[in-house]
Amino acid sequence: MTYLELRTATTSSRTLRLALAGALALAAWLGWKAYGPRDLGDPVATSLVALEKQDRLTVFSAQLSPVVAADDERMFGMLKSRQIAVIPARVDYSVDLATMDASRMRWDSAAKRLDVTLPPLQPGKPNLDEGRAQYLREGVWITPDAQAKLTRDNTLLAERQATEQAANPVLLDLARNAARDAVRQNLAIPLQVAGYGEMTVAVRFDGEPDSR
Repeated sequence: MTYLELRTATTSSRTLRLALAGALALAAWLGWKAYGPRDLGDPVATSLVALEKQDRLTVFSAQLSPVVAADDERMFGMLKSRQIAVIPARVDYSVDLATMDASRMRWDSAAKRLDVTLPPLQPGKPNLDEGRAQYLREGVWITPDAQAKLTRDNTLLAERQATEQAANPVLLDLARNAARDAVRQNLAIPLQVAGYGEMTVAVRFDGEPDSR
């Protein structure tokens, strides 16, 4: 049995994501002003400058609640115990922008569109919040050693289950959409302020069809 809680739909998380994107865009613009190309005819180089300082961009976080059970037997099966645990977990999804180069961008001057191809989305390792875990124990007598083993087993099982939940196609789609929005905004703002005017940034991932 598993429970899944998504917090990305909340107003606060959206506001935070937009504020972060705006701050990154401002930093990219300042970097462009200081180190970027002076010729407006090179939007790809300008975009690379905007991205190079960001390295790994966290675009989405999923709150998960794995429900796991562990069993223990001692004294030739005379002492049996069981511990069910609900352990909150967070998984962050990121894009490695350090791998971005000119081959992943294409500028269409006629359409005033920048096509960007991102590397694969990367779900991170689950971050378990065992301080907020809830436990249900069964057994006549649970020794300290048995208790420690049950808790260790619960942790391992919860981490494994959270990793499986993080690979859910719905979560992956949400994370990819968040990545597209973040990169689109982080590139469009500096380019527009730099003098490229009204233009479009089309973002896709490796293996996805061209949006044109």
